[in-house]
Amino acid sequence: MKRHFRMMAAYNCWANATLYDAAADLTDAEFGHDTGVFFKSMLGTLNHILVADRIWMKRFTAEGDAPKSLDAIIHPNLTPLRLAREAEDTRIAAWVDSLSDAALAGRFTYVTVTDMKTVSQRLAPAMAHFFNHQTHHRGHAHAILSLLGKTPPSLDMVYFQRTEDGREFA
Repeated sequence: MKRHFRMMAAYNCWANATLYDAAADLTDAEFGHDTGVFFKSMLGTLNHILVADRIWMKRFTAEGDAPKSLDAIIHPNLTPLRLAREAEDTRIAAWVDSLSDAALAGRFTYVTVTDMKTVSQRLAPAMAHFFNHQTHHRGHAHAILSLLGKTPPSLDMVYFQRTEDGREFA
């Protein structure tokens, strides 16, 4: 099971870097343009992915910043947002590497952001959600690029598995 989550953390890092490379070609106006997706713009979507990751990592580790709102804007500009994203991806990968089989099979308890409920659940299914959530919203970012007339990159995991970093998971 740990190998699977190591792959997901490595894929997450690659997919985010690939997406941020594509977003770097946007003008400031395009970056903030409301395209009608759930978090409106590339600005809102990329911030949301980072916000949610920080919330989950705070739940998982009891460490780090956890924004109080799912639509918080951590950074309004791409460059500092990318640096924060890269740091979070490094943190995620290191945390996954640190997990034991017992930890993966265990439970954890947290309080939800939206309705302040206490939830206790098994770690592995929560991690599956964590990585799936990132993929879901990267799909929104992919759509934003298309809506803005750009050619979005392929973010399929199989393309990651064909890279040097991904070959060990193929």
